[in-house]
Amino acid sequence: SAFCSVKTLQELYSPYYQQVNQWIHENTRWKTFKHSCGSVERFIPAFLEAGFDILNPVQCSAVGMAPEHLKETYGDRMTFWGGGVDTQQVLPFGTPEEVRKQVLERCRIFSRNGGFVFNTIHNVQARTPVRNIVAMLEAVHEFNGVPMPAA
Repeated sequence: SAFCSVKTLQELYSPYYQQVNQWIHENTRWKTFKHSCGSVERFIPAFLEAGFDILNPVQCSAVGMAPEHLKETYGDRMTFWGGGVDTQQVLPFGTPEEVRKQVLERCRIFSRNGGFVFNTIHNVQARTPVRNIVAMLEAVHEFNGVPMPAA
């Protein structure tokens, strides 16, 4: 569940977020991040109204966080920083081919018309097989049409 309602976010936090984001946008070329884990789709309109440019992480396994839906609904206004591969199930427990498939699919969805920075959803967990990390990196290189550097 969420730590607060959308209304509470808008009443208690958004006025301050708006002030900070407005100052940053008026005085710098910077973009602003909103770090918010989990099922945050219901909050994204409020994040946008508060002036945030980037959502990180993008926890696609959470309710309402399907990549296609997020990109279609918010992709023209929000940059997604993360969501490239599931670090709770696929990366630590999947096969290298499952990792590759998910990375390529997520890159295809989120990169459409820009607004995507590849990253895992969360930190890579202990005991994640090295072969799966390599598969992830190779898939990103494959998607970008760039060969992997020699070891």
